[in-house]
Amino acid sequence: MTGNQDQLRPNLYIVGFMGTGKSAVGRAIAQRLDYEYIDSDNAIEKSEGRSIREIFESDGESVFRDLEKRFVEEGHPSLGCVVSSGGGLISQPGMLAAIQSKGPVFCLLASAETIFERVRGNKKRPLLNVEDPMARIRELLKEREPIYKNAGTEVLTDGRSISDIASHIVRIYRTESRSWGAR
Repeated sequence: MTGNQDQLRPNLYIVGFMGTGKSAVGRAIAQRLDYEYIDSDNAIEKSEGRSIREIFESDGESVFRDLEKRFVEEGHPSLGCVVSSGGGLISQPGMLAAIQSKGPVFCLLASAETIFERVRGNKKRPLLNVEDPMARIRELLKEREPIYKNAGTEVLTDGRSISDIASHIVRIYRTESRSWGAR
C-alpha cells in the first residue's frame, strides 16, 4: 500500500464506559472495514498472562493503568486497526490526546440503567465488585462524563442494534479518514 493509501486507513478508536458495546461494535466495524480488531483489555491480558481482575487484585488499579498507557504508546499497529479501549483508559492524563493523535475516536454512550442491565452479574468487572453496583456506575459515569463528551464523535447505543451502530460509525469514519493524512 502506498503512503497516500495508508492515510485512508488510520486506526479507528472506540471509547466509552463499560457495557456500552465497545467490543461487539468494534468487532463488527473491523469486519466491515477488513481491519484488524484489537481490544485493549484482551491485549493486556494476553501480554501479562493473567486477567484484568487478577491484575487489579494483585497489583492494583494504578499498575493496570500503566499497562493501558504502554498499550496505547507501543502495543498495537498504527494503521488499519479498530481498537476498543477499556472504559477508564481515556480518563488518565494524556491518554485521550494520545489516541486522538492516532486516528478518529468514537465514544459509545448508554444510560446507567442500560449499562447495569448489560454488565450485572459479570464478575470480570473489578470496578463493580461493590455492594451497590448501580450507585458505582452512576458515580463513575458522572466522573468520566466530561472526558467522554470531549473524546470524539458521540454515538448513543441504548435500544440500537450492533449492526446499526457499526454502520453509523463506518459511514462517519470513511468521511473522516479521507482527511486524516492532512492533519
